[in-house]
Amino acid sequence: MVKQITIIGLGAGNMEQLPLGVYRLLKGDNKIYLRTKEHPVIRELEGEGLTYTSFDYVYERHDQFEDVYQEITQLLLVAAKSENIIYGVPGHPLVAEKTVQLLIEEGPKQNIAITIGGGQSFIDALFSAVKADPIEGFQLLDGTDLHLHDIRTTQHLIIGQVYDAYVASDVKLTLMEKYPDDYEVIIVTAAGSDKELIQKVPLFELDRQISLNNLTSLYIPPMKELLLKEFTTFREIISELRGPNGCPWDKKQTHQSLKKYLIEESYELLEAIDEDDIDYMIEELGDVLLQVMLHSQIGEDEGMFSIDDVIESISEKMIRRHPHVFGDRNVSNAEKVVKNWNEIKAEEKGKDERETSIVNQAGKGLPAIIRAFNLQKHASKLGFDWDHAKDAWEKVHEEIKEFEIEMTNEHKENQLEELGDLLFAIVNAARLLSIHPEEALEMANQKFIRRFSYIENYVKNSGKPFRAFTLDELDRIWNEAKVKGL
Repeated sequence: MVKQITIIGLGAGNMEQLPLGVYRLLKGDNKIYLRTKEHPVIRELEGEGLTYTSFDYVYERHDQFEDVYQEITQLLLVAAKSENIIYGVPGHPLVAEKTVQLLIEEGPKQNIAITIGGGQSFIDALFSAVKADPIEGFQLLDGTDLHLHDIRTTQHLIIGQVYDAYVASDVKLTLMEKYPDDYEVIIVTAAGSDKELIQKVPLFELDRQISLNNLTSLYIPPMKELLLKEFTTFREIISELRGPNGCPWDKKQTHQSLKKYLIEESYELLEAIDEDDIDYMIEELGDVLLQVMLHSQIGEDEGMFSIDDVIESISEKMIRRHPHVFGDRNVSNAEKVVKNWNEIKAEEKGKDERETSIVNQAGKGLPAIIRAFNLQKHASKLGFDWDHAKDAWEKVHEEIKEFEIEMTNEHKENQLEELGDLLFAIVNAARLLSIHPEEALEMANQKFIRRFSYIENYVKNSGKPFRAFTLDELDRIWNEAKVKGL
């Protein structure tokens, strides 16, 4: 015969909130178990002779809530195998009750029926207490497992399980990543009961309150001002810029017209990274993101794709190509990760990468040095490569001699060809030394900028024009900058 666990909700407050059907179940003959006895309804029913078994002691045996919930679930399932039982939880059984979800999942597997016997959720009482309308949209989140990226500041936010200063401190620090430190929040305890307590405090004082207990929830009203940290806000800005009343320049852009800006912004980001300037990096990453959003908005305006498709595509790719993170494949080092990535990439394209021309893999729109690096890298995968960097460097010396010959001959076309061969050979040697030539050349550019700026300042402070200095004098100033570590 199938046994049964009937789960009832004790409401958010006192007996006045308790449905008649739940009251009758509590006064019936079945054995009663409670997740916690710390509830106003239980204190009142004790006066009427209610007997029960509480699981408060289980909390003291574990450091993690997940372990508490698992043990309570198992104890209830064992008890239900011999008789039908009632399990009481605060609020409504289907609102913020992990043990109930575990019972719903595990009960049928053990031939135990799980029945929801009703109850009043604390949500109704809370919205009445703070006088807010949930039709505007709201979130209910767990204070013991709060994640920054789950929070939507444009909606009403209710955070449950804020029962002590420790949890309140974690919640406060998370919320302060999105809300101003002095943003007014509301602590609601025993909502809807005669002991209802409402406290309005600035966010930074949340964990300094002493009236936190198992009947406490936190309410954060929606932010009405422009939410510049929200991705949805940025998306709306881009949509507005290209909308009917938007910016004439933004409205006329196409995928083709924006290409040059993406290249420019990418190089400016590289410069910010090289300078290790955090504020500059934030600005330039924003400019690169702007280009992504503009292309995505154009795609959406044309009915072809949107930023959602872009995010979905890259998310799927990251999961597919990281089976060692999201799957069961094991890797021992970064080199194995790259090998797996390339194998998975080849499988996705439906053919072995070795059968694909390196010309198609090197990138057609890249700067010449980066494209040379990619051509050599892909040729190396096919076995067309030097064994050692020193062999590639001998090739550099060979190309230098050939270039010197053409310099003597003063044949411009041959000079162009031989200089290209020399640069290509240098790129190859750099690759075999695990040095990216683009990065190395940019470092040289920055070094030149620093030292030549020193020369410019020296000349400017002298009050004389550049032409008043000989090359030897300028070279001496250059060396002076070098000695200073510029």
